Amino acid sequence: MITLATDCLVVVDLQNDFCAGGSLEVPDGDAVVPVINGLARKFANVVLTQDWHPEGHLSFASAHPGRSPHEVVDFPYGPQTLWPDHCVQGTRGAAFHPDLQIPQAMLVVRKGLRREIDSYSAFFENDKTTPTGLNGYLRERGVRRVFVAGLALDFCVRFTVEDAVRLDYETVLVTDACRAVAVAGSDAAAEKSFETLGVVRSTVGEVSAR
Repeated sequence: MITLATDCLVVVDLQNDFCAGGSLEVPDGDAVVPVINGLARKFANVVLTQDWHPEGHLSFASAHPGRSPHEVVDFPYGPQTLWPDHCVQGTRGAAFHPDLQIPQAMLVVRKGLRREIDSYSAFFENDKTTPTGLNGYLRERGVRRVFVAGLALDFCVRFTVEDAVRLDYETVLVTDACRAVAVAGSDAAAEKSFETLGVVRSTVGEVSAR
């Protein structure tokens, strides 16, 4: 059963660049938008995340002459996948999908704002130490359980789930409200991580029936 006071739905990166025709399109990404709209109506606490990169962000392959999207390079904080330019601040690609209808969302967490470091997770940048502020927000609101849905399952959703577990939230991955981009085995790696952590998985129907 959803407990309105202590449960929160975290909706990850439902932005134009990750949907059909976007510069970093997630296959079938648009399909989760109406599903998540319906799911969000069950929650009193909803948080949206939004990739919000400055131009020339170092995670962009274009910032590294001779490199191509999906190559992995070593950054000071560890391996970093290079991406096509996407979700640049103020562009249409960075905007939320036009069909996303969650007016009751109480917080938008913008991530990836610093040029020199990427940020997949809703909780921490990719150095695993620089916080976004979401944890403090949820703690102050008394949230104890986090449901995670959105794009992409094998990157930003995965890192958000992992950090939620690490921060001792009860964590539920809403599997049919996510899609993967599937780069170089990233989808299989995400599944292995979820299994190792013992992440609770549920469907939208199961969550709605709680």
